[in-house]
Amino acid sequence: MKTALPTLQLALLHGRPEVFYSIQGEGKNAGLPAVFIRTSLCNLHCIWCDTDYTWNWEGTPFAHINDQDPSYRKYDKKNWIARCSVGKVVEQVLAFPCRNVVLTGGEPLLQQQALVALMHLLRQHDAAYRFEIETNGTLLPLPDFEAAIDQYNVSPKLSNSSNPRRLREKPAVYRYFAQNPKAYFKFVITQEADLEEVLALLGHYGIPTEKIWLMPEGSTQETLQRRREWVVEACKTYGFRYTDRLHVQIWGSRKGV
Repeated sequence: MKTALPTLQLALLHGRPEVFYSIQGEGKNAGLPAVFIRTSLCNLHCIWCDTDYTWNWEGTPFAHINDQDPSYRKYDKKNWIARCSVGKVVEQVLAFPCRNVVLTGGEPLLQQQALVALMHLLRQHDAAYRFEIETNGTLLPLPDFEAAIDQYNVSPKLSNSSNPRRLREKPAVYRYFAQNPKAYFKFVITQEADLEEVLALLGHYGIPTEKIWLMPEGSTQETLQRRREWVVEACKTYGFRYTDRLHVQIWGSRKGV
């Protein structure tokens, strides 16, 4: 008798699970075509998050920059989560002519076992599938997840995220990724003072300089433009790499593209 496949909780966008074909907009593989699978649920609550429909549920106390918009409302959880069998997600991914897959969220490491099953099934169809994950760096990968994943895009949160330090900074996890050859770090920068936090984390956890990308925070082209030049100068000063947000430059605030 076949074992039932696990279920993934994906973001529900425009009435469909958020699985789409686009390009990687950030980090080491910026510009590379990829299939995105956006999981729902997150263990952090960043005030500037542009995918807050994965965690900012009605009745929660979390603040968001959109609170200043009178039309903004927290999300009804039952209307924003799609519960999909791994087999159904595999079918959706196979429909795209691309073997690069980005597991994003939310925080996808909250659903490791289901994602391991997904990766194994896709590789049964084609061993060329390659997987990278976007993670906030607060959760340790399980051994079977570590064995299956090709790349970690670790985005540790700074104080500009409004997450308390006890939630956003997990020393054992930081050390794990700092020493992991599959891991690359991306820091979201809102102001020049953020650099002090980045430098402190780099020194404390031994994160190699060549593995660090700085990215200006912003969900609009105007905001990115205001921050882009001085973030580039910081990269030049400290030897970091710069990443823009290509998807914002191309599509603005549209989702699922």
